[in-house]
Amino acid sequence: HDLVSAPMKMLMAKSLRFFLTIFLFLCCTWTFAQRSDTLIMEKLQAEGINFSHDNSVTLLMSGQEKFDDLFKAIQQARHSIHLEYFNFRNDSIADLLFDLLAERAQQGVKVRALFDGFGNDSNNRPLKRKHLKRLRERGIEIYEFDPVGFPWVNHVWHRDHRKIVVIDGQTAYTGGMNVADYYIKGTEVVGSWRDMHCRIEGTEVNTLQTIFLRMWNRVTGQNIHGAEYYRSPYSDFHFQGLKPDTCATAGHKTVGIINREPHTSNGIIRSFYLHAIEAARDTIRLINPYLTLNHKLKRALRQAVQRGVNVQIMVSEHSDIPLTPDCVFYNLHKLMKHGVEVWIYRPGFHHTKVIMVDGRFCTVGSANLNARSLNFDYEENAVIIDRCTTHELDRMFECDKRDCFRLTEANWRTFRTPWKRFVGWFAHLLTPFL
Repeated sequence: HDLVSAPMKMLMAKSLRFFLTIFLFLCCTWTFAQRSDTLIMEKLQAEGINFSHDNSVTLLMSGQEKFDDLFKAIQQARHSIHLEYFNFRNDSIADLLFDLLAERAQQGVKVRALFDGFGNDSNNRPLKRKHLKRLRERGIEIYEFDPVGFPWVNHVWHRDHRKIVVIDGQTAYTGGMNVADYYIKGTEVVGSWRDMHCRIEGTEVNTLQTIFLRMWNRVTGQNIHGAEYYRSPYSDFHFQGLKPDTCATAGHKTVGIINREPHTSNGIIRSFYLHAIEAARDTIRLINPYLTLNHKLKRALRQAVQRGVNVQIMVSEHSDIPLTPDCVFYNLHKLMKHGVEVWIYRPGFHHTKVIMVDGRFCTVGSANLNARSLNFDYEENAVIIDRCTTHELDRMFECDKRDCFRLTEANWRTFRTPWKRFVGWFAHLLTPFL
């Protein structure tokens, strides 16, 4: 009996090891295959982000497209128009917007608008008290989040940097653009402004509406709520003539909104970018204007290259603020040495804030990859789990390469003078404050 059972036991042990090896291999293969979309959803859901699967997402690839589309939707509003921006620059595009809003207000539409105190005061054509008084007289309820006042330090930390519009609770806009005509005309200092936005229809409109109403109630002391402000399966969607979502997945896209608020969801956008980079197995394409990057994000990008991911980053040669771009170029030179492809956009200022991973998922929103957006400001990004939408952004990236040059060790010293290289080194020491 013992002579027979010993070989049998050995055979059973070998068989068990074989099947266990196959099982582990299949598990690893499955995990590897799923990381580009399902893993990011699992990570974000574990952090409290909800995803819905009935959305359309239309990409608006320029300032002209964004404002044309937005103005058409506003003209058709029946019930409510809610706007939350970092700033409304007092210029020609804001004049057109306010005229349309006043017209809808006269027709009984509730128009509510928020803007950030620092964002307003820091632009070169701010809204002043007389302008706000006139807008309110025309039926537009407009309020300022955290007005800047003596001793002028209240805005050192938290600013409302979101860009949200929700119309009739049916359709919503979000992305990187404020309200300013330079998104169409450009400026003398930096040339053209390259930016994009998106329009969302589906359940995630309700998420954006909730974000707006929470901030509105906080700023104004009002308590605006109710089913009439939210989309339902029985909603009468009435907008005509807007740019369509031409993807086959239109109406069935998986979208989640990551909303950063101080003291409640401090690290959520930083976590998303970190998880997205760590999940990548094929490609990462990243555009962000203020790419100062913290240590964890830089390490994650280096590790992505080490495991064979093609990492491409695009930033602008020009910028609208000092010092920060010096830090950006310092960081990108270091990442370039580790195998990251760095593309420098030349015609103007690329203000777009997107990442595309493995052609499977992407984000469009307001958050920069600097300390301010990730640690202090109110921010919001749409995470879109959809190959078609991601492909549209990948195609934009490839098209914009035509207006770029690739940074190399050979052209680094001509691109950055010795003084500029020193300023970049000094600026990177200030990364926690930029």
